[in-house]
Amino acid sequence: MKKIWGKMLVATMLVFGVLAPTTGFAADNTTPDNATPNAIDEKLGVPIVVYGANLSEAEKDSVKKSLKVNENPEVEEITVSGNDLAKYIKDSNASSRMYSSAKITRKDAGKGLVIEIVTPSNITQVTSEMYANAMLTAGIEDATVQVAAPKAVTGHSALVGIYKAYEVTTGKTLDIERTDVANEELSVATTIADSAGVDDAKVAELLTEIKKQIAELKPATREDVEKIVQEQLDKLEINLSEQDRQLLVDLMDKISKLDIDFSKWSEQLDDISNTIQEKFGALMEDEGFWTSVKNFFADLKDTVSTWFN
Repeated sequence: MKKIWGKMLVATMLVFGVLAPTTGFAADNTTPDNATPNAIDEKLGVPIVVYGANLSEAEKDSVKKSLKVNENPEVEEITVSGNDLAKYIKDSNASSRMYSSAKITRKDAGKGLVIEIVTPSNITQVTSEMYANAMLTAGIEDATVQVAAPKAVTGHSALVGIYKAYEVTTGKTLDIERTDVANEELSVATTIADSAGVDDAKVAELLTEIKKQIAELKPATREDVEKIVQEQLDKLEINLSEQDRQLLVDLMDKISKLDIDFSKWSEQLDDISNTIQEKFGALMEDEGFWTSVKNFFADLKDTVSTWFN
């Protein structure tokens, strides 16, 4: 019997080893040849680590380990609270509890966004691609961002921490209208993923493709925006309820009216789109892969049945 359970354990490990997903996003993940690991960047400044205000000391220590704070020669540490939430997002609750945290490191212009969720099991709703899309809407670019939480949270408050950290590290003030719409984008993305049962990767692809069309076509009316939204829904074969579809149209109509350099935005959206395609496109389109998966489980079933005969 021990041999049987041993074989079953090995088979289970193989299944999850082959199919387990990874969490991360990288528009650019290269390191200059002359860069020195862990050297203080005197040009762009040290990384900013922002902690949720409601973390206990033990939870804060856990986040520090997850973000590998001690591996940096120097960091600046700040806290994000409900008051910051009220600052960056209209009509938000200043008494909200904040747990998700982040480390943000500035990069040279043109390097793009690199997003990594280092505790994927604890960030339950927001994906790295969703963060990247929302950050771009908010006006954040050229940075490496790592997100962590010590326990299961949705991950929404990390975006507020990223806003605050970005302002600290750049000295720039983000447009509150853009940060508010970016937060709405994150909410709409997670709503579509949950209520419509759409895969997270497909939601990210949908948002990216709609925004690319907005950047290219510059729709003048809500009707024009609605047409773009419906075309991309049809293209990706996504069926939404009328309520969710209107949420998406409302969001994209607001985005189309933001003060954004859409010519520059288009290039950045291409980075996100290419990364999504690289991560998920080939896998989703590879019929041979799914046939192999089906055959694998069929063979596994036959093999397991022989262990008990």
